[in-house]
Amino acid sequence: MFREFKAFIARGNVIDLAIGIIIGSAFNKIVSSLVNDIVMPPIGLLLKHVDFSQLYINLSDKHYPSLSAAEAAGAPTINYGSFINNVIDFLIIAVVVFLVIRQINRFAPHHEEAPPAPARTCPFCATEIPLQATRCPHCTSELPAD
Repeated sequence: MFREFKAFIARGNVIDLAIGIIIGSAFNKIVSSLVNDIVMPPIGLLLKHVDFSQLYINLSDKHYPSLSAAEAAGAPTINYGSFINNVIDFLIIAVVVFLVIRQINRFAPHHEEAPPAPARTCPFCATEIPLQATRCPHCTSELPAD
């Protein structure tokens, strides 16, 4: 079992995945800072100084002036502003990943598609089938030898 585990860990794609996760977690901090410190303040300004991170629904009977006051008192809250921030985080990450992969694909060598395998047409159902087939996979008819 140890040998199998060692072979599994030594595979290149497992190591690549681990590196991707580490870089992704570091990238998450950058994107969160981008959203919270650069993107959200202008959006809040456009929406009359709304700070999304402070938007919440108080589920208790008592009134609290802010989310931090409600959390300090232990009041149950639905923090939908934090959810909005997380959705924006996700969208920014998705756009950045899309743009990076798009550029990688642009510079990656393009593999030409292999020519289609030689085929013939089934005389019974007109479906295209491989030359070596003895039965049609579509209509299951036995095919005459060519």
